[in-house]
Amino acid sequence: MLMIPDVPAIVKLLLAFVLVLIAIRGRLSLGNAFLLGAVALGILFGLRPAAMISSMVSSVTYPKTLMLSFIVSLILILSSSMESSGHMRKLLERFRGLVSNPRLNLVIFPALIGLLPMPGGAVFSAPMVKELGAATGLKPDHLSYVNYWFRHIWEYWWPLYPGVLLAITMADVHLGAFVLFFCPMTFVALSIGYQPIKKYHDFSSQARTSPRPPVWPFIRALSPILIVILLGLGIGEVLCVLRPASVISKEAGLVVALCMAIGWVWHDNAMSLSQIRAVVGDRRLLGMVYMVFTILIFKGILEDSHAVEAISRELAVLKVPLWLITIVLPFLVGGVVGITIAFVGSTFPILISLITAFDQTQLLLPYLMLALVSGFVGVLLSPLHLCLLLSNKYFNAGFFQVYRHLWLPSAVVLAAGIVYFWIARMVILGI
Repeated sequence: MLMIPDVPAIVKLLLAFVLVLIAIRGRLSLGNAFLLGAVALGILFGLRPAAMISSMVSSVTYPKTLMLSFIVSLILILSSSMESSGHMRKLLERFRGLVSNPRLNLVIFPALIGLLPMPGGAVFSAPMVKELGAATGLKPDHLSYVNYWFRHIWEYWWPLYPGVLLAITMADVHLGAFVLFFCPMTFVALSIGYQPIKKYHDFSSQARTSPRPPVWPFIRALSPILIVILLGLGIGEVLCVLRPASVISKEAGLVVALCMAIGWVWHDNAMSLSQIRAVVGDRRLLGMVYMVFTILIFKGILEDSHAVEAISRELAVLKVPLWLITIVLPFLVGGVVGITIAFVGSTFPILISLITAFDQTQLLLPYLMLALVSGFVGVLLSPLHLCLLLSNKYFNAGFFQVYRHLWLPSAVVLAAGIVYFWIARMVILGI
């Protein structure tokens, strides 16, 4: 390795980061931006071409990388199948009338859409929110905020989101432990979400004017998601017991469940071969898989160039606290790129390596939670977030009008994440 002299490792890393962010802002695809960043990182830290190529190949061919790419593909196929076949609209229609409280309805419609990671999914729930909002007296900026905020309450832990899956894979933590530790943040987001609009309407329950529809059709329409969660976790645990030495036992359970859910959607909605080919052959699918590969190439170069070791030594000399880095770095990157998987892929390899270097592995889950919450708050506030742009366009609401409602809940979620981190830290360390 030929190290470039006289330039601090932190500066080299920042240069690579800036290059990636400039590429993204210049409308280069995320996959190409991360690949460019990985090459720049290798050059800046003196990695020879042969070593760089070897690192890229080993990163791409690693079993967990291949399995993660396959899972992300299946999730997008499931999401696209439910959207294009009309299954998602059927799910929403079958929920209609089950709850008479407009407060709950305004939450549940965008939240149901949020269970699936559809690009720009906020615009799919917008017509339902607009219809419900017509009886509440809420203004367009209120409705856009409601549609946007509650569509994203799951993204702190819901395992169908590629960013969450990527974080779990990178940190190599148990899926169940991750979900249990992170899910309280959804309750925080849910409870604070109404505060900006409470004073505009009392949301009192309205009298039911028609009989309550049966629950079973809604449960049946929800079955693909139930299959993925219940069978995915269950099969994964069984495979871990049967094949404890395998590095992909947990992921294999999710693959089986996703295939079953996709098959159910195709069969239940009588999708034609042309519809299925259109879903499976979607170019966005290849783009997402390519991005997963390049993110993990970036991670591999970061490790093989020994960049993190050099950075951790410099941070130790500067006495920069790890918790502060864990808040600031993901927040800034999330705010710039506006995409969860991008800030996870670019910052988590660094943070996880720093956690190990600082001998804080017993606090891995609290640090991951703090990083994910900080980064996702940055994503929520980003003016580049596609869901925010589409929601505002649909309701004809100005960005700053919606932002006026958005900043306080976002600040509360970030503060709650910081408090949760320190409580978990004290409990784990027995302070």
